[in-house]
Amino acid sequence: MKRAAAVSALEAVAAAPLPIVPLRRDDLPVETAALARFMVGKYLVHEQPEGRRVGRLVEIEGYPPGDSTGHAFIGPRAWNASLFLSRGHAYVRLTYGVSYMLNMSSEREGVGAGVLFRAVEPLEGVDAMAARRPLAPLRDLTRGPGKLTQAFGIGAGFDGVDLCAGVGLWIGQIVADAPPNVGVTTRIGLSREQDRPLRFYEIANPFVSGPRKLLESR
Repeated sequence: MKRAAAVSALEAVAAAPLPIVPLRRDDLPVETAALARFMVGKYLVHEQPEGRRVGRLVEIEGYPPGDSTGHAFIGPRAWNASLFLSRGHAYVRLTYGVSYMLNMSSEREGVGAGVLFRAVEPLEGVDAMAARRPLAPLRDLTRGPGKLTQAFGIGAGFDGVDLCAGVGLWIGQIVADAPPNVGVTTRIGLSREQDRPLRFYEIANPFVSGPRKLLESR
């Protein structure tokens, strides 16, 4: 009952569609870490026949060129080709045979790199998100990359989608938004290069994932 009330409260706040405008490719920084930081506070939109789902991006990890933990490290293959597109394209990959992860290509065309969308704050279409994750409390609805894609209905079919096109699955901003208070820390769940400060997040936002002890601004 508490979860239902919280979802209803969120839906009431977002009763009027948010005035989100698509991000253009030229709006996006080229360099991977700069792009990851820039995307904190922007919006992920998934338009569907029954309505749209919207989340405010609150946690992003960068995987720059040459990073041995990135999927582009081995060079271009059929399955990772989207990471070598110009910045702003979706790269969706099934991880551990369980969860899809939504990434976005970074750098210039032909350079393999990307940023991982780790968490969003759910704002529109929260009932639809909750229906896809019926056992999850509101705070955990989109808090983590696999939870995010499940709640938004994002799977392999979105790999390669142009997120700057402003249709279907896209990224945007609200021009009047105040700049977010961004912190940076190390990435999560890696066995190497784990000490690189490439995880950017909105400080004090409850929808950021991972251990609380890592959320220290540097």
